[in-house]
Amino acid sequence: MRFRTFFVALAAGLALAAGARAADVNQSPVLLVAKPQLGDFYRSAVLFARPMGNGGHLGFIVNRPTNVSMKEVFPEHEPSGKLTEPVFLGGPLHVDSVFAVVQRSASPGGRTITLADNLFLVMDGKTVDRVIEQNSDRTRFFAGIVVWRPGELEQELSSGFWYVLDHDAALVLRKTTDGLWEELVGRSGRML
Repeated sequence: MRFRTFFVALAAGLALAAGARAADVNQSPVLLVAKPQLGDFYRSAVLFARPMGNGGHLGFIVNRPTNVSMKEVFPEHEPSGKLTEPVFLGGPLHVDSVFAVVQRSASPGGRTITLADNLFLVMDGKTVDRVIEQNSDRTRFFAGIVVWRPGELEQELSSGFWYVLDHDAALVLRKTTDGLWEELVGRSGRML
């Protein structure tokens, strides 16, 4: 029941922010690149973050592959058996749930949130199954997500934790994320 309440609040917040197109973290999706001094869980992390419309944000780590594939997560689900790429650790919340980030021209339906143009976060199992069966080539699967409470991301930015870059669906779904953090830190340093 808590997951359903979380989804309803999240969807309502995202609906308020859907029309915004400014280059500001409170108005549009961004990539957050952990600064070199940021330690612990987010060390060397690259995150996709999306404003929720209430001052909060939703996101996931894009460069943290696990050693587990969907084939291992769902061994009884035949279509998952064909997926050998790793599931990514998306964040510290809801790590017992699998989310799909899919690139396509239209929403896959179900409990889906628009992250950016042609990029969707699928949050319910039935729709994740359908994505596995129909769109797995332009999809990445994540265990867990990141949620920032209202004002929390702004506080992290003012504390100097993140470089902020325009979002890029190609980076979110890049086949290998080896060296991605170093590449984006280098790009961020040149922009300063």
